[in-house]
Amino acid sequence: MFYAWMKSPVGDILLARDEGGLCLIQFGRGKQTRAKPREPQPGWRDSPERFESEMRQLLEYFGGHRQTFEMPLAPVGTPFQQTVWTALQSIPYGETCSYRALAESIGKPSAVRAVGAANGANPIGIVIPCHRVIGANGSLTGYGGGLENKARLLEHERRNSAETERPGQFGLPF
Repeated sequence: MFYAWMKSPVGDILLARDEGGLCLIQFGRGKQTRAKPREPQPGWRDSPERFESEMRQLLEYFGGHRQTFEMPLAPVGTPFQQTVWTALQSIPYGETCSYRALAESIGKPSAVRAVGAANGANPIGIVIPCHRVIGANGSLTGYGGGLENKARLLEHERRNSAETERPGQFGLPF
């Protein structure tokens, strides 16, 4: 496994990949996160040069110039988690959906809690946009990168969305 740290408007993020593609984007140092920040594991090799495309695309995203990502992904998870993570990628940039709507979209309307757990286990935040899932009442709910960062990502996308001209509701500029 190879890794690199990247500075971003939402704090330092840890990127990890294997030969198959990107396996991890983890919020790390610099911003409060829900969970203990993950650190590179023993045996991982610091190799920023292997992340040129991923870092460029993330910088374009944070700069408001990219709405979709084009990179090989290799998240590790159960078949159910993989189904949820695939569905997350269909939520359009600048939009949100509820956990219930996400569960319904995969044909499992009674699996709202399981969908929430799979969403929370997403190892490739931002690129697999779990931040776009909100509570049924429109409230922001848990996010591994912290609710402040979730609000900032959603505001960033609303502000840069080609479909909307209105300012976002969260008011947290990058």
